[in-house]
Amino acid sequence: MADLLLAGSIVDGSGAAPFPGWVAVAGDRIAAVGHTSEPAPEAARTIDTSGLIVAPGFVDVHNHSDLSPFLLPEMPSTVRQGVTSVVVGNCGASPWPLAAWDEAVGLAYGEPGAIALPDWGRWRDYLDAIDEARPAVNIATLVGHGSIRQEVLGLGRGAPSPPDLDRMRGLVHDAVTDGAVGLSTGLIYVPGIFSDTDEVVALASAAADAGGLYASHIRGEGRDLFEAVGEALEIGARADLPVHVSHLKCESSRVWGRAEELLHMLHDAPDATGDQYPYAAWNSSLASLLPPWAPPGEIAEIAASDGERLRSAVETGEAGFQSSVDGVGWERIVLVTAPRAEWRGRDIAAVARDLGESPFATFVRLLAADPEISCIGHAMTQDDVATILRDPGVFVASDASAPAPDGPGGALPVHPRDYGTFARALSAVRGGALPLEAMVRKMTSLPAERFGLRHRGRIAAGAFADLVVFDAGTVHDEATFDRPHAFPSGFAAVVVNGTVAWEPGATRVARAGRALRRT
Repeated sequence: MADLLLAGSIVDGSGAAPFPGWVAVAGDRIAAVGHTSEPAPEAARTIDTSGLIVAPGFVDVHNHSDLSPFLLPEMPSTVRQGVTSVVVGNCGASPWPLAAWDEAVGLAYGEPGAIALPDWGRWRDYLDAIDEARPAVNIATLVGHGSIRQEVLGLGRGAPSPPDLDRMRGLVHDAVTDGAVGLSTGLIYVPGIFSDTDEVVALASAAADAGGLYASHIRGEGRDLFEAVGEALEIGARADLPVHVSHLKCESSRVWGRAEELLHMLHDAPDATGDQYPYAAWNSSLASLLPPWAPPGEIAEIAASDGERLRSAVETGEAGFQSSVDGVGWERIVLVTAPRAEWRGRDIAAVARDLGESPFATFVRLLAADPEISCIGHAMTQDDVATILRDPGVFVASDASAPAPDGPGGALPVHPRDYGTFARALSAVRGGALPLEAMVRKMTSLPAERFGLRHRGRIAAGAFADLVVFDAGTVHDEATFDRPHAFPSGFAAVVVNGTVAWEPGATRVARAGRALRRT
């Protein structure tokens, strides 16, 4: 007898057309899959999914829920959009080594000191801790170049010495050997912004030696977009490992309308993929707008002594540094956190008008008061977003950190992608973006295969029973920039490792996730 039976329109993740059928689950695996013309086994529980889609659970390969297993293990904003596996450690930031994670907790959840992190001696200790915490979803991990660099060099701008580089390489190799799926970089963030291509190649080579891939928040997504993608591809070629470019976008008017060119560049490379969140706005730290020679902790002093150079770099860029304001404007950059509550959710130009000063002066004021401020930049066009979403080979990924309306971070005006990314992509099927089976494939089997998540991302006998049930005609993201803490509609059940994690009417999320180790 099966433990669970679901019958409906099966979209198996392979890209094949939907078919009427059933899925039988025993333990944490799919025991059998059949057409409705075939007799289904008896089951301890049957979920009526007639008229609904049964698909593999979605795989979110760009996620920042590194600490959610310990802060908010139910991860409802993740589970309730059908995600059953996430990849964390993105943008060069991972919770091992532990250099600055108390600050990261404060940035993500507004609660510095919310938890005392253990001193994980090795990467495998972090993975073991995830298992012990029993999160709601499966968690695979990347090791962050920025975290490694900070552990060895601090936040300094200097290049590593040969012994330092050897130590950094050793840390990367150990992490991937212990089960990390690869190396990530965040080349617009401190301290990754201080690294050159050769340094990243050296560390990527260590990841390659242990069987990992290279995932990058590239060095520029506006003026320097194509040069930055070229650097990522060069790193992959020189280090001999697969490349994954995070959150593909055409940011700023300098590159609006060039999405097709971006996609061609990626697909023409020998071994490269990318992901996208289907929104026309990014979410990052306000400090990411600073050039590498201006540490956020010294912003007031630099503005006083070299203010014109700083203003020019921030607003228009300079050689080797792309401005996030250029081609976007201060009126499109909205505060998520701020020293004063009434400034949250307002754009910097509006706050500057209230203060009777220039937007740049307000920018300096904000960072001087709190270097960890986060912001949202409405920097992309809907046409470019739609073009990238229509590409059947680009994965869907949230870039989210699993907040909850009544949990840590629930009071912050987060990005709506935290709640709505996968529902938004599915609803685009009704607008003709892609056939349903193609959209599901780029949310399931393709990312699972790319990141080495074995036996996941497909509905097939023997695969892990990660499943999602939804109404293709009504599934929709409800979160907006004005009301971001809103769960999507149209989902009927989510199953993680054979356990029904969530269904409508449930007051809690069942926690059946586990750490996924690279094999």
